[in-house]
Amino acid sequence: MKPVYINACRLRKKWARPAILWAIFFVLVSSCSPKDEVAAIREVIIKGAELAEDHDVGGIMDLTTADVVALPGQHNRLEIKRIIWTALMHYGKLKVLYPEPTVDITSNDSSASARVYFLIVKKDRNLPELKELYKDPRRWLEEVSENVDLYQLNLQLLKKNGAWLVKQAHLEGFKGIGF
Repeated sequence: MKPVYINACRLRKKWARPAILWAIFFVLVSSCSPKDEVAAIREVIIKGAELAEDHDVGGIMDLTTADVVALPGQHNRLEIKRIIWTALMHYGKLKVLYPEPTVDITSNDSSASARVYFLIVKKDRNLPELKELYKDPRRWLEEVSENVDLYQLNLQLLKKNGAWLVKQAHLEGFKGIGF
């Protein structure tokens, strides 16, 4: 058998171009698309609902900026903690139910807004029909508005160090004909 000699320069040239193209491809694929950012914001909302169900006020506040403001009333961080704690104590064991939140990301990808319609029910109450309406917020609202207290939460979010945080929250109660 004859020894096989490989020309290293030729081999490098042969693989250099595809390697560069693959590197570019992985950079593009790994960068967040707008859909990924929307999903990340929805995960913040899901996490917030889970923390509320667990009565974890500190965890909820970890999802906010240091200068978060709640409206109406221009409530600061300390007041927000007090309001959340009081509400959680009032409801006791609870579930937070909501359809898919609406999310809009600004053109600079570092701020966004989200709208969440939600209701709070006692933990043991079961409303299985709402799961079917998750992707249809309008029908979800129609279904629940006649039987429970319904709220709309408008959030302004900022992306800091790769994480989405709530900068402003505006809570409105359903008034029977709209928010």
